Amino acid sequence: MLTETAYAKINLALHVRRRREDGYHELETVFAFVDDGDRLVARISPEDRLAVSGEFAPALDHPFGNIVAKAMAALPRAEGLAIALDKRLPVAAGLGGGSADAGAVFRLVERSHGLPADWQARAAKLGADVPACVESVTCIGRGTGTELEPVESDLAGKPVLLVNPRVPLATGPVFKAWASTGASTGASTGDGEDRGGLPEGTVSEIALAGRNDLEAPAISLCPQIAEVLAALRATAPWLARMSGSGATCFALYDSSAARDAAAAQISADHPGWWQMAGHLR
Repeated sequence: MLTETAYAKINLALHVRRRREDGYHELETVFAFVDDGDRLVARISPEDRLAVSGEFAPALDHPFGNIVAKAMAALPRAEGLAIALDKRLPVAAGLGGGSADAGAVFRLVERSHGLPADWQARAAKLGADVPACVESVTCIGRGTGTELEPVESDLAGKPVLLVNPRVPLATGPVFKAWASTGASTGASTGDGEDRGGLPEGTVSEIALAGRNDLEAPAISLCPQIAEVLAALRATAPWLARMSGSGATCFALYDSSAARDAAAAQISADHPGWWQMAGHLR
Protein backbone atom coordinates (compact mmCIF):
# COMPACT_ATOMS: atom_id res chain seq x y z
CA MET A 1 0.00 0.00 0.00
CA LEU A 2 1.27 3.45 -0.95
CA THR A 3 -0.05 6.74 0.38
CA GLU A 4 0.39 10.28 -0.91
CA THR A 5 -0.93 13.73 -0.05
CA ALA A 6 -2.10 15.93 -2.90
CA TYR A 7 -0.70 19.15 -1.45
CA ALA A 8 -2.90 22.22 -1.81
CA LYS A 9 -1.36 24.74 -4.20
CA ILE A 10 -1.45 28.47 -3.56
CA ASN A 11 -0.15 31.37 -5.62
CA LEU A 12 1.84 33.74 -3.42
CA ALA A 13 1.73 36.16 -6.36
CA LEU A 14 0.06 35.85 -9.75
CA HIS A 15 0.77 38.39 -12.47
CA VAL A 16 -1.16 38.10 -15.72
CA ARG A 17 0.93 39.57 -18.51
CA ARG A 18 -1.11 39.15 -21.69
CA ARG A 19 -3.47 36.91 -23.63
CA ARG A 20 -1.61 34.72 -26.10
CA GLU A 21 -2.62 33.95 -29.67
CA ASP A 22 -3.41 30.36 -28.65
CA GLY A 23 -6.03 31.61 -26.21
CA TYR A 24 -3.98 30.98 -23.09
CA HIS A 25 -2.62 33.73 -20.87
CA GLU A 26 1.04 34.52 -20.26
CA LEU A 27 1.62 34.35 -16.51
CA GLU A 28 4.28 34.92 -13.90
CA THR A 29 3.55 33.30 -10.56
CA VAL A 30 5.09 31.96 -7.38
CA PHE A 31 3.73 28.51 -6.62
CA ALA A 32 3.77 27.39 -3.01
CA PHE A 33 2.30 24.31 -1.37
CA VAL A 34 0.59 23.61 1.92
CA ASP A 35 1.49 20.45 3.83
CA ASP A 36 -2.09 19.15 3.65
CA GLY A 37 -4.66 18.44 0.97
CA ASP A 38 -6.42 15.52 -0.66
CA ARG A 39 -5.21 12.06 0.32
CA LEU A 40 -4.58 9.09 -1.92
CA VAL A 41 -4.05 5.43 -1.08
CA ALA A 42 -2.87 3.11 -3.86
CA ARG A 43 -2.42 -0.64 -4.20
CA ILE A 44 -1.01 -2.70 -7.04
CA SER A 45 -3.92 -4.02 -9.10
CA PRO A 46 -4.45 -6.05 -12.28
CA GLU A 47 -6.02 -2.93 -13.78
CA ASP A 48 -6.36 0.76 -12.96
CA ARG A 49 -9.21 1.53 -10.59
CA LEU A 50 -10.40 4.71 -8.89
CA ALA A 51 -12.68 5.19 -5.90
CA VAL A 52 -13.52 8.70 -4.71
CA SER A 53 -14.82 9.60 -1.26
CA GLY A 54 -14.70 12.60 1.05
CA GLU A 55 -16.57 15.83 1.56
CA PHE A 56 -16.09 17.13 -1.96
CA ALA A 57 -16.43 13.84 -3.84
CA PRO A 58 -19.97 14.72 -5.02
CA ALA A 59 -18.53 17.69 -6.90
CA LEU A 60 -16.75 15.27 -9.24
CA ASP A 61 -19.60 14.43 -11.59
CA HIS A 62 -17.62 11.90 -13.60
CA PRO A 63 -14.92 10.47 -11.31
CA PHE A 64 -13.60 8.04 -13.92
CA GLY A 65 -13.11 10.85 -16.40
CA ASN A 66 -11.40 13.16 -13.93
CA ILE A 67 -7.77 14.14 -13.89
CA VAL A 68 -6.71 11.32 -11.56
CA ALA A 69 -7.89 8.72 -14.04
CA LYS A 70 -6.27 10.70 -16.86
CA ALA A 71 -2.99 10.86 -14.94
CA MET A 72 -2.99 7.08 -14.50
CA ALA A 73 -3.67 6.63 -18.22
CA ALA A 74 -0.83 9.03 -19.10
CA LEU A 75 1.84 6.92 -17.40
CA PRO A 76 2.93 3.55 -18.83
CA ARG A 77 3.23 0.75 -16.27
CA ALA A 78 3.50 -3.02 -16.19
CA GLU A 79 0.82 -3.20 -13.48
CA GLY A 80 -2.29 -1.25 -12.63
CA LEU A 81 -3.02 0.84 -9.56
CA ALA A 82 -6.19 0.86 -7.50
CA ILE A 83 -6.40 4.36 -6.05
CA ALA A 84 -8.72 5.57 -3.32
CA LEU A 85 -9.00 9.37 -3.36
CA ASP A 86 -10.20 11.21 -0.25
CA LYS A 87 -11.38 14.51 -1.74
CA ARG A 88 -10.78 17.04 1.06
CA LEU A 89 -10.08 20.14 -1.08
CA PRO A 90 -12.98 22.08 -2.61
CA VAL A 91 -13.38 21.90 -6.37
CA ALA A 92 -12.97 24.98 -8.62
CA ALA A 93 -11.34 26.77 -5.71
CA GLY A 94 -7.97 28.15 -6.87
CA LEU A 95 -6.05 25.45 -4.98
CA GLY A 96 -5.11 23.32 -7.97
CA GLY A 97 -7.00 20.45 -6.36
CA GLY A 98 -7.27 18.38 -9.52
CA SER A 99 -3.72 19.21 -10.53
CA ALA A 100 -2.53 18.34 -7.03
CA ASP A 101 -4.29 14.98 -7.30
CA ALA A 102 -2.61 14.34 -10.64
CA GLY A 103 0.75 15.33 -9.16
CA ALA A 104 0.22 12.85 -6.34
CA VAL A 105 -0.52 10.12 -8.90
CA PHE A 106 2.77 10.88 -10.63
CA ARG A 107 4.58 10.51 -7.30
CA LEU A 108 2.78 7.24 -6.58
CA VAL A 109 3.79 5.88 -9.97
CA GLU A 110 7.34 7.10 -9.48
CA ARG A 111 7.56 5.11 -6.24
CA SER A 112 5.96 1.97 -7.64
CA HIS A 113 7.21 1.89 -11.23
CA GLY A 114 9.35 4.94 -11.96
CA LEU A 115 8.47 7.80 -14.31
CA PRO A 116 9.23 8.01 -18.04
CA ALA A 117 11.87 10.49 -19.15
CA ASP A 118 9.21 12.75 -20.68
CA TRP A 119 7.05 12.94 -17.57
CA GLN A 120 7.09 16.76 -17.56
CA ALA A 121 5.51 16.88 -21.02
CA ARG A 122 2.94 14.27 -20.02
CA ALA A 123 2.09 16.28 -16.92
CA ALA A 124 1.73 19.54 -18.88
CA LYS A 125 -0.80 17.91 -21.20
CA LEU A 126 -3.04 17.30 -18.19
CA GLY A 127 -3.01 20.93 -17.04
CA ALA A 128 -0.77 23.96 -16.68
CA ASP A 129 -0.39 23.51 -12.91
CA VAL A 130 0.35 19.78 -13.00
CA PRO A 131 4.15 19.93 -13.55
CA ALA A 132 4.53 22.19 -10.50
CA CYS A 133 2.22 19.95 -8.49
CA VAL A 134 4.25 16.83 -9.25
CA GLU A 135 7.19 18.17 -7.23
CA SER A 136 5.01 20.33 -4.94
CA VAL A 137 7.79 22.66 -3.85
CA THR A 138 7.95 26.45 -4.05
CA CYS A 139 8.95 27.58 -7.54
CA ILE A 140 8.40 30.34 -10.06
CA GLY A 141 6.14 29.56 -13.01
CA ARG A 142 6.14 31.41 -16.30
CA GLY A 143 4.43 31.01 -19.65
CA THR A 144 1.14 29.26 -18.95
CA GLY A 145 2.66 28.12 -15.65
CA THR A 146 4.55 25.14 -17.05
CA GLU A 147 7.94 26.86 -17.38
CA LEU A 148 9.30 26.30 -13.89
CA GLU A 149 12.28 27.87 -12.15
CA PRO A 150 13.50 26.42 -8.85
CA VAL A 151 13.81 28.88 -5.99
CA GLU A 152 14.87 28.57 -2.39
CA SER A 153 11.99 29.61 -0.17
CA ASP A 154 12.48 31.63 2.98
CA LEU A 155 8.80 31.00 3.78
CA ALA A 156 9.08 27.23 4.29
CA GLY A 157 7.31 26.29 7.50
CA LYS A 158 5.25 29.50 7.59
CA PRO A 159 1.84 28.88 9.21
CA VAL A 160 -0.97 29.22 6.67
CA LEU A 161 -4.75 29.26 6.80
CA LEU A 162 -6.92 28.53 3.77
CA VAL A 163 -10.52 29.76 3.69
CA ASN A 164 -13.16 29.19 1.02
CA PRO A 165 -16.76 30.48 1.12
CA ARG A 166 -17.96 27.19 -0.39
CA VAL A 167 -18.72 28.86 -3.70
CA PRO A 168 -17.13 27.18 -6.76
CA LEU A 169 -15.57 29.54 -9.28
CA ALA A 170 -14.46 28.33 -12.70
CA THR A 171 -11.17 29.66 -14.05
CA GLY A 172 -12.35 30.58 -17.55
CA PRO A 173 -14.87 33.27 -16.60
CA VAL A 174 -12.34 34.88 -14.24
CA PHE A 175 -9.78 35.30 -17.02
CA LYS A 176 -12.54 36.65 -19.26
CA ALA A 177 -13.46 39.16 -16.57
CA TRP A 178 -9.80 40.15 -16.20
CA ALA A 179 -9.92 41.42 -19.77
CA SER A 180 -13.28 43.18 -19.56
CA THR A 181 -14.16 44.59 -16.15
CA GLY A 182 -11.72 47.46 -15.96
CA ALA A 183 -13.48 49.60 -18.55
CA SER A 184 -16.43 50.21 -16.24
CA THR A 185 -14.94 49.89 -12.78
CA GLY A 186 -11.41 51.25 -13.07
CA ALA A 187 -7.95 49.92 -13.74
CA SER A 188 -7.56 48.32 -10.34
CA THR A 189 -10.29 45.77 -11.04
CA GLY A 190 -8.71 44.16 -14.08
CA ASP A 191 -8.82 45.53 -17.61
CA GLY A 192 -6.50 43.19 -19.44
CA GLU A 193 -3.56 45.53 -18.91
CA ASP A 194 -0.08 44.19 -18.27
CA ARG A 195 1.03 45.74 -14.98
CA GLY A 196 4.46 44.19 -15.00
CA GLY A 197 6.19 41.03 -13.99
CA LEU A 198 7.19 39.63 -10.65
CA PRO A 199 9.45 41.82 -8.52
CA GLU A 200 12.98 40.74 -7.71
CA GLY A 201 14.07 39.41 -4.33
CA THR A 202 13.47 36.54 -1.97
CA VAL A 203 10.22 34.60 -2.01
CA SER A 204 8.95 36.62 0.94
CA GLU A 205 9.87 39.90 -0.77
CA ILE A 206 8.16 38.81 -3.99
CA ALA A 207 5.05 37.76 -2.08
CA LEU A 208 4.78 41.06 -0.21
CA ALA A 209 5.46 43.25 -3.25
CA GLY A 210 3.51 41.08 -5.68
CA ARG A 211 -0.19 40.88 -6.40
CA ASN A 212 -2.89 38.61 -7.78
CA ASP A 213 -4.21 40.19 -10.95
CA LEU A 214 -7.23 37.87 -10.91
CA GLU A 215 -8.39 38.92 -7.45
CA ALA A 216 -10.59 41.84 -8.46
CA PRO A 217 -12.10 40.12 -11.52
CA ALA A 218 -12.89 37.10 -9.36
CA ILE A 219 -14.59 39.32 -6.78
CA SER A 220 -16.75 40.79 -9.55
CA LEU A 221 -18.06 37.27 -10.16
CA CYS A 222 -18.01 36.05 -6.56
CA PRO A 223 -18.43 38.90 -4.07
CA GLN A 224 -17.99 36.49 -1.16
CA ILE A 225 -14.24 36.55 -1.87
CA ALA A 226 -14.10 40.14 -0.62
CA GLU A 227 -15.78 39.01 2.60
CA VAL A 228 -13.22 36.23 3.08
CA LEU A 229 -10.31 38.60 2.46
CA ALA A 230 -11.73 41.14 4.89
CA ALA A 231 -12.17 38.47 7.56
CA LEU A 232 -8.60 37.22 7.08
CA ARG A 233 -7.08 40.70 7.06
CA ALA A 234 -8.91 41.50 10.29
CA THR A 235 -6.80 38.82 12.00
CA ALA A 236 -3.54 40.75 11.37
CA PRO A 237 -1.79 38.18 9.17
CA TRP A 238 1.65 38.59 7.65
CA LEU A 239 -0.06 38.41 4.23
CA ALA A 240 -3.58 37.67 2.99
CA ARG A 241 -4.40 37.15 -0.68
CA MET A 242 -6.64 35.20 -3.00
CA SER A 243 -5.10 32.07 -4.52
CA GLY A 244 -5.19 31.38 -8.24
CA SER A 245 -8.51 32.33 -9.79
CA GLY A 246 -10.35 31.92 -6.46
CA ALA A 247 -12.48 31.57 -4.56
CA THR A 248 -10.07 30.30 -1.87
CA CYS A 249 -8.00 32.88 -0.02
CA PHE A 250 -4.98 32.30 2.19
CA ALA A 251 -3.34 34.08 5.08
CA LEU A 252 0.20 33.61 6.35
CA TYR A 253 1.02 34.13 10.02
CA ASP A 254 4.12 34.57 12.12
CA SER A 255 3.13 31.76 14.49
CA SER A 256 0.89 28.72 14.62
CA ALA A 257 -0.84 30.22 17.65
CA ALA A 258 -1.79 33.33 15.67
CA ARG A 259 -3.04 31.19 12.80
CA ASP A 260 -5.11 28.99 15.10
CA ALA A 261 -6.62 32.00 16.84
CA ALA A 262 -7.57 33.43 13.46
CA ALA A 263 -9.10 30.12 12.40
CA ALA A 264 -11.17 29.98 15.56
CA GLN A 265 -12.39 33.56 15.12
CA ILE A 266 -13.34 33.05 11.49
CA SER A 267 -15.04 29.75 12.28
CA ALA A 268 -17.12 31.46 14.96
CA ASP A 269 -18.06 34.36 12.70
CA HIS A 270 -18.57 32.30 9.52
CA PRO A 271 -19.33 28.68 10.48
CA GLY A 272 -20.30 27.78 6.92
CA TRP A 273 -16.93 28.58 5.39
CA TRP A 274 -14.41 25.82 4.64
CA GLN A 275 -11.00 25.99 6.29
CA MET A 276 -7.70 24.15 6.21
CA ALA A 277 -4.73 25.01 8.42
CA GLY A 278 -1.14 23.96 7.84
CA HIS A 279 2.34 25.15 7.01
CA LEU A 280 4.08 25.97 3.75
CA ARG A 281 6.31 23.17 2.52
